[in-house]
Amino acid sequence: MNWIQLSATIDPTQAEALEESLLAAGASAVTMVDAANQPILEPALGTTPIWNETRVTGLFSAEEDIDSALKITQAVFTQMASAPCPNLTAELLENEDWTRKWIENFKPIRFGNRLCVCPSWEATPDTGVINLLLEPGLAFGTGTHPTTALCLEWLDGTELSGKTVVDFGCGSGILGIAALLLGASKVIAIDNDPQALIATRDNADRNSIAPERIETYLPEDAPSLKADIVVANILAQPLHDLRDIILSYLKSEGSLVMSGVLKNQAEELAQHYSSQVEIEPIAQQEDWTRVSGTRK
Repeated sequence: MNWIQLSATIDPTQAEALEESLLAAGASAVTMVDAANQPILEPALGTTPIWNETRVTGLFSAEEDIDSALKITQAVFTQMASAPCPNLTAELLENEDWTRKWIENFKPIRFGNRLCVCPSWEATPDTGVINLLLEPGLAFGTGTHPTTALCLEWLDGTELSGKTVVDFGCGSGILGIAALLLGASKVIAIDNDPQALIATRDNADRNSIAPERIETYLPEDAPSLKADIVVANILAQPLHDLRDIILSYLKSEGSLVMSGVLKNQAEELAQHYSSQVEIEPIAQQEDWTRVSGTRK
């Protein structure tokens, strides 16, 4: 399979902002290297490299819309760093499994009281909690990113028994599968990327989820329904633009959970939904937030 990498050399104080921006644009992996070419794969959250200059590289499937990825990266970086985005160079890579190099560094992560997200290739570390086995493949979502973590923590702290959940922008399927393992009865997973639907189905199989409990759809094929919960971990602009579509899946007094929203975007997005949703206090992790509430 072919890949496209977007790269830039940047001051290390801004490296994390560029990493977050590339992930927000849909990068399957982000690496950082110094002048000696020593990689840090998926750096610990909240840390930045100490090198004088850092080369940050995001890896994208060659099938991705790279022009769109560039625009998202530039927009998110400008908001996070309050500075112009550095020049990004694009390079085509052939027949190298760069994603595998990254996921080898993905370790089990605990969320809340009940849930642990574990790489599918490692033994589960804790039999006293619900272990979600995951291999992201080409889809975004492992729990290492604050936006996913914020949604997982909400799900872990919510009574889900018997609930129907719409996972809007499902990516790897992590949120919908977590909901099912935590007691939800049914998940409708929706994404405009066919690779995400494949990853979601594969990860559901890894977790012994019966096929009838999780259905996957492209947006144009999704059924009409009213769910108890809608989770949408995408980006602020599509959350804004797709408000009516997202809310069309949520029943009265149902719960809406949105992430992929920078802290300086959260209040505006909350206001945009407030006419139809009773907004709860906004949760924040690093520069990212979760906007949630109850349908009026």
